[in-house]
Amino acid sequence: MAYSPKLHEEEIKNKVAHNVFGAFDCTRIFGAVDFCVAVKEDGPTLWETESLLWAEAKAGIRPDLAPLFAQLVLTVGGEKTFEEHSPPPFLGAFDAEKIAFLPWHAVLDLFFRSDIDWTATPSNTETPAFRHVLRLVRPILDAHLVLFRYGEAELAKFVKRNFFSGNEDTNRLQVTRNNFPFVYQKWEKAVKPSIDVDWAIARKQGIHDADFFLADLLSKDNATLMQKLFVVLRGNHYLADRKLDPSGFIESKSAGFKDGQKAHAQFWNRYQRPPRKEFWDFIHERRDLLMPPDIREREGSFFTPQIWVEKAQETIADVLGENWQDDHCVWDCAGGTGNLLVGLDPKAKYRVWLSTLQKADVDIVRERIDNGAALFDNHVFQFDFLNDSFEKLPPKLKEIVDDPEKRRKLVVFINPPYAEATTAATVTGTGKNKPEVAKGTIVHGKYRPLIGAAANEMFALFLIRIAREIPGCLLAHFSTLKHILGSNFKTFRAVFASRIEKAFLVPANTFDNVQGDFPIGFFVWRTGAAEPKMDVVADVFDRDGMKMGCKLLVPPSSKSINSWLKGFDAKIKAPLGFMGNPAPDFQHNSQLYIACKPGIEHFNYFQIKAENLVAACVYFTVRHCIEHTTWNHNDQFLHPADSWQTDVEFHLDCLAFALFHGKNRISCKAGMNHWIPFTEAEVGSKDAFSSHFMSEFLAQFLAAKVDAGEEQLLDFGGTKPSRREVRKFSPEAKAVFDAGRELWRYYHAQPKALPDAAFYDIRAHFQGFYPAGRMNPDSLDAGYTERIASLRATMKALAARLAPKVREHGFLR
Repeated sequence: MAYSPKLHEEEIKNKVAHNVFGAFDCTRIFGAVDFCVAVKEDGPTLWETESLLWAEAKAGIRPDLAPLFAQLVLTVGGEKTFEEHSPPPFLGAFDAEKIAFLPWHAVLDLFFRSDIDWTATPSNTETPAFRHVLRLVRPILDAHLVLFRYGEAELAKFVKRNFFSGNEDTNRLQVTRNNFPFVYQKWEKAVKPSIDVDWAIARKQGIHDADFFLADLLSKDNATLMQKLFVVLRGNHYLADRKLDPSGFIESKSAGFKDGQKAHAQFWNRYQRPPRKEFWDFIHERRDLLMPPDIREREGSFFTPQIWVEKAQETIADVLGENWQDDHCVWDCAGGTGNLLVGLDPKAKYRVWLSTLQKADVDIVRERIDNGAALFDNHVFQFDFLNDSFEKLPPKLKEIVDDPEKRRKLVVFINPPYAEATTAATVTGTGKNKPEVAKGTIVHGKYRPLIGAAANEMFALFLIRIAREIPGCLLAHFSTLKHILGSNFKTFRAVFASRIEKAFLVPANTFDNVQGDFPIGFFVWRTGAAEPKMDVVADVFDRDGMKMGCKLLVPPSSKSINSWLKGFDAKIKAPLGFMGNPAPDFQHNSQLYIACKPGIEHFNYFQIKAENLVAACVYFTVRHCIEHTTWNHNDQFLHPADSWQTDVEFHLDCLAFALFHGKNRISCKAGMNHWIPFTEAEVGSKDAFSSHFMSEFLAQFLAAKVDAGEEQLLDFGGTKPSRREVRKFSPEAKAVFDAGRELWRYYHAQPKALPDAAFYDIRAHFQGFYPAGRMNPDSLDAGYTERIASLRATMKALAARLAPKVREHGFLR
């Protein structure tokens, strides 16, 4: 039974409220959320009304509800509705035909992402932020969406089975797996300031406010129920870091309340404590969600999805044999709360150790042992792998680490911290170095002279210590691909002395709170190998664990494309423009652009002049004509073979591509524009151009002029093509010029057209800018939209023509 598609949105909401959610309160307003379902109260309540559904509604019949969910996520995340109101168990979306439900916990991690522009207007489906969220939401919907058409008996059953109050004989709100991070955020504001602790000093001692929150949450009558937590609540005070002193007495640190526990009491009067026991293990396991991003990066507090834990354990079995746990020991030396070891044979727990940086994590794991986790208390210990001596290891584990034969049966199984001292924000001038990350540890000081810049990466420090100090062990780890492909890891690779046995790759954004389109790999190495080997054919899996194919990983053996470009460098007073040459891999291509002046980024700028113009355009095109994907993220651009020099059509195609690419940011407002590829007559300019360099250069290059009496060709832009070869643009490049010419003509027909406008200026004229200064992706001008779409289509075709030549000439392996 569908409603009429002609009904207005408000009419549809009224009908859904009456026919689907008649037993609930649909009149509540929670921020800017379109439609809300809440528990119906019998009378006034002192506490917050419990939400059951936040939904986005639209009139008509929509073939795809994903955009509605994307809008809802942007709405809720943008105004942080969950900070003012406890989130519901479900998000929803509906139109005149159907309604869909999505568990809140499925999108929980999205609200912690830093790569989403939460200031974007949720209803504007054309913004980059909306498109980004839509891309993130789709795979979540594929995995978790529940959809019904109105009138289905199953819809009523679903509502009856899932929509009920979580309160148990009380007016207090229930804390669940869905909302505990947001309850924590409220606790931070309401309770944390009242606790008598100097938090800056406490954090330096490894004591985090999250542990005080857990002590509160997992308590009854102000007494923490789980005795092995790092912090426990005892009536009107907390006890932390409890341990036996030399006399056999328990000593601990104590903290009370500045206000006589008033704020604490008022806050917890709103919530039911403890949560239902079925949530306890999940809350322990996801303590990482309560940690600040900088702490999570440094301490490695990131949750490894169970799908990849299982795949990793299968991979180890592929290398060692199905019954490997019968005679091998396992040490997770970056264990966190222990989820990497979930699924190991319980019978093998005598041979499994877990160490972690934080005492609080040790206590949580020990509490999980009491609830059935397959470990022994004395096999779980606090250990700072980048600072502590192996003398601190448990005796049995130290015996294995010290014995070359026993090390052969040791599997070091880890997902180490991934933080590094510099980030993209540092490189682009919007951030700062983090010297406390990686640097300052004993392992960094010991191995920095040996592995160079790789020592800035925490995971590299874990790997090099394991390989050098536990040689012969099997190292099985998650990480990025930098240690195999990264240009900064050349010296690391030379001393790693390990043989790769097997590997697989997965999308990084399947890991909790990891942003970006790049791969995370799982690698199995035999350390201390007499014949080291780093090249491997890795299996590639999509986010659902389905095999997509394979990828060959081979460390770069030749010089980089940047070393090739240096051969054309020359400093002059008035260059045609500047081009950055950032690190030579796909992940850094976003930093590669051409402009009138050098930017603020911390890398070299190449000065473009007539003599090296073609070489510059080849460099620019080679790096931009193949789209950056998850799987080529770390692929390195290389010094090419000599064959590129005589491929004239390739030169011309690269010139065309560089002239009309969006990363060409030459602007007449920033300096002289030498990059206009047309004459005034061709585009109908109302005034003369200040520079005719580019149109004249193209004409001369096509004509291949020779100096009078000379047989040697002029060296056009760093190339030495054959004199007898006919020079012409490929059909794809010609189509680009034709589409570009139409765009220039349309621009010069505008009343306020600038004679010297560059491609960037034309785009800026029609598209405008966001308040923050970034160019809008679209325009309201239909004529421009049609022409820029045509140009982009021809550029896409040209890129497809160029891509094979990039590999043919050796710029990529």
